[in-house]
Amino acid sequence: MTATQPRSKKVQQGAARRRHPTARSSPDGRGPRRPVGRRTTVFLALFGATSILTALGAVMVLSASAASSIAETESAWSLFQRQLMWVAIGAIVMFGTMRVDYHRWRILAAPSIIGCGVLLVVVLIPGVGLSANGATRWLGVGPFTMQPSELLKFAIVLFVADLLGRPGRPIVNTKITVRPILFVTAVFAGLLMLQPHLGAVLVIGITVFAMLFLAGAPLGHLVATGAAAGGVAAAMVLVTPWRRDRFLAVLDPWADPAGVSYQPLQSLHAITKGGWSGVGLGASYAKWGFLPFAHTDFIFAIVAEELGMLGAASVIWGFVVIGVAGIMAALRAPDRFGMLLAVGITTWVVGQALLNMGAVMAVLPVMGVTLPFLSLGGSSMVATLGAMGVLMNVARQGH
Repeated sequence: MTATQPRSKKVQQGAARRRHPTARSSPDGRGPRRPVGRRTTVFLALFGATSILTALGAVMVLSASAASSIAETESAWSLFQRQLMWVAIGAIVMFGTMRVDYHRWRILAAPSIIGCGVLLVVVLIPGVGLSANGATRWLGVGPFTMQPSELLKFAIVLFVADLLGRPGRPIVNTKITVRPILFVTAVFAGLLMLQPHLGAVLVIGITVFAMLFLAGAPLGHLVATGAAAGGVAAAMVLVTPWRRDRFLAVLDPWADPAGVSYQPLQSLHAITKGGWSGVGLGASYAKWGFLPFAHTDFIFAIVAEELGMLGAASVIWGFVVIGVAGIMAALRAPDRFGMLLAVGITTWVVGQALLNMGAVMAVLPVMGVTLPFLSLGGSSMVATLGAMGVLMNVARQGH
């Protein structure tokens, strides 16, 4: 081959790989793709905060679930062993999604949203969905249960990011962008309220609103939609006695200390008892039947009781790190789709954490929302860790 002859495509790609060993050729053969293995500071912050919170969560589940485990199986380890299995599965999923180019998830946007819709309908079929504490939210497969609403959170983020991230679809053309998103969100909100699961509706609503706002959706549409959604939510609270009582309990917890306010007051008692340094790991008093759902919705109270305000502040700081790093990943994302994915996942995880901790500290009503990475729960753990892997992949490709 002479110096004037063009090099073959394979030779060009080989030269590109030598120039950047971690670069991979794009599927269309147009040249090297942005490396997906680059460990940026944002990536390390996300990975570190997620790992620490998950590890702390496993330890706290072991402590907080002891009473429930003994009551169910006469072993203090049973629920912890189950949670450890879900943490391992979630970690495998996270390491997998972390290494998959986030653009590849676009082809699953429509199938995932349709699949979640089918699962949510199946949950509502009498005799099929599993019920607990007055709610029907789970599907059972042998000894395992699955909560479709946890999978829906990522499916919604993926759907919105795909629709708003397509080229040639200006956000101001609400007919093909904002309206379809609001319609789909409203349909799923209706299905979730039939379970009922107001907490999941709020998490998804906040996430979609944040994605639309940062995508540049017309403010008038967002204000009108938010007002309408707030009106519907207020009406549902007012016409449902137990929901109304939970909201009123926030204003005056001592009005019914042995009834609807029992959990929030016991939670506050546990937090107060912990003081600055805590009563010691494993020495919680509240978990022995005094605080219901201590290992799920109210695990943050056990953290504060056993590890004190310093331990609780560390958990809060972990979510602050995820929030800041997630925003930075969005700002540095190589394209609009990546930016929206990062915004959606960050809002979902941090928003859910705020709703949970707000309920534990009695400044928000109890809505059955778990604390990401810490609360007992298989579907939540796997879905959240998998989504964090996608967020980390966006961070790895950021500039």
